[in-house]
Amino acid sequence: MKTGLWKQCFAIVLGLVTFVGCTSVPNSQTVSPSHFPNSRQKQRSNMEIINYRVLGQQQPDAYRIGPKDTLGIFIETVTGEAGQPVPVYEPPESANLPPAVGYPYTVRDDGTLALPLIMGSLHVEGSTLMETENLIRKSYTNTQQIVGPDAKISVSLIRPRTYHVVVIREDVRADDMRYAGNYSGKGSAFIGNEDRGTAKTLDLWAYQNDVLNALNQTGGMPSMNAKNEVIVLRGGVDLQTQSAFLSNTNNGNSVYVDGNPNIIRIPLRAKPGQTLPDLSPEDVILKDGDVVVVQSRQAEVFYTGGLLQGGMYPIPRDFDLDVFGAMSMAGGSVAVAAGGSSTVRGASIGSIIPPTRLLVIREVNGYQRAIRIDMKRAMTDPTERILIQPNDLIVLEYTPAEVAINLFMSTFSLRLDLQSLWN
Repeated sequence: MKTGLWKQCFAIVLGLVTFVGCTSVPNSQTVSPSHFPNSRQKQRSNMEIINYRVLGQQQPDAYRIGPKDTLGIFIETVTGEAGQPVPVYEPPESANLPPAVGYPYTVRDDGTLALPLIMGSLHVEGSTLMETENLIRKSYTNTQQIVGPDAKISVSLIRPRTYHVVVIREDVRADDMRYAGNYSGKGSAFIGNEDRGTAKTLDLWAYQNDVLNALNQTGGMPSMNAKNEVIVLRGGVDLQTQSAFLSNTNNGNSVYVDGNPNIIRIPLRAKPGQTLPDLSPEDVILKDGDVVVVQSRQAEVFYTGGLLQGGMYPIPRDFDLDVFGAMSMAGGSVAVAAGGSSTVRGASIGSIIPPTRLLVIREVNGYQRAIRIDMKRAMTDPTERILIQPNDLIVLEYTPAEVAINLFMSTFSLRLDLQSLWN
């Protein structure tokens, strides 16, 4: 036997001695996924979603007048000068109202109108425009007989009352993502731009002053980086109570915190076994000075190592991620489980056998546990595809046998020439 061949054989033996048993965690110290049956129970995908309609308010059959409404009122020979054209107002486009005709009069805080030439004031709060017009006509023609019964009188709405609210959002939209490291597409982790948030002041028209409209005007429903809840802070809440609540919002199924109606927690999703609370109209209708808060959710991530591209990856908020899905996020190919080729980081170009030793390192009751996944079995057996939990570490490695075979093949550089075999 030639000296070169002896050297190659010696290299193989040395490689086997070096690599056999050189895995990160010995098999004797790993456990089967069967020890973690709860890790296969879907929690995120099976959450009950709130009916978004309950976040808005029911629209009335007709506009009901209230304090601070500005009405257009025309009373022939009473308002304005004779012979002058009647003013016409175009309401704000967002108010979705027809043009208004008449002279502006604002409903006072006590719900009354003060009009010229009549004694006292007219209470119009809760009335429709037609009812208010009939009330004014009766006062001017019958009660005090200021104008004749055929006088032209009209009432319209120039500007509806508004409610001043503030919306604070800590969630980060997709275009505000900041990628960690050099972004290269598949397998790159991203981190939310946590130092950015938005605070917007809104003036909501009457019958649009609700949580649904406040969210729609500030970016829509909470993003994937936000908690599955919306908080409404009323004017009567003190700073200490507010700070304590915002730091811990886990208050069961009650929308009120310790019975405090000034702090309202509106969950948007409920986990299996939990129920969404019943919301009353008062819970979602916003008043002057209310603050709507959308908080960012706590970071839930998993980590990758070994032959997978190392990094930190977010766990989706609203659907469950199994070990194969997490492996794909990290740039690995699940085709290795079926004996396909591998393109993972660290795999030699000349490798014939792809790596198939997959471990999930998880902390359980204060102790580290290494869960060994049988990748070939996991292709058909869902009990092997455990769901990823926050702070899991996924490690992909070669088995000792795979190392030996790849070392042997790379050492001898074997190439099968089918044409030469045929000849």
